[in-house]
Amino acid sequence: MVDSATKESLKRIPLLKTKAGPRDGELWTQRLKEEYASLIAFVESNKANDTHWFTLESNPQGTRWFGKVWYYYEQVKYEFDLEFDVPVTYPQTAPEMALPELENKTVKMYRGGKICLTVHFHPLWARNVPRFGIAHALALGMGPWLAAEVPHMVKEGYLKPPVVEAK
Repeated sequence: MVDSATKESLKRIPLLKTKAGPRDGELWTQRLKEEYASLIAFVESNKANDTHWFTLESNPQGTRWFGKVWYYYEQVKYEFDLEFDVPVTYPQTAPEMALPELENKTVKMYRGGKICLTVHFHPLWARNVPRFGIAHALALGMGPWLAAEVPHMVKEGYLKPPVVEAK
């Protein structure tokens, strides 16, 4: 079930049209343009609502993505490196997003720091191929995962507040 705030946020992310993956030549180039437009709209919406929580960039082919995600908990900012590869079967297969530095800190994670989205997110993704893209994976996968797992890891002592160096 998706809450009303998530539904509102989701409405501001353009749906994609091109069903193409990294092996599809010019169709992939078109899909990448749609992905970037969707991501830009999502970032602009987040910034306008003061809810910006990630940065993201890709290699020139759009097959490897990397950046940062952050989550505020009890007025402390927890920031993590984000990375993922676009699967060759994309968009039929959702990307497996990883936060490598959190590996082995929660049971809701696979080897290599890949976050667990199988039960909740993958069926939703499958129903929305090819309309969902990377921005949707962030909004409906990574965002909720951070909201559920960061507080848990802090409470369990697996995450400590970052040390701020004095200037």
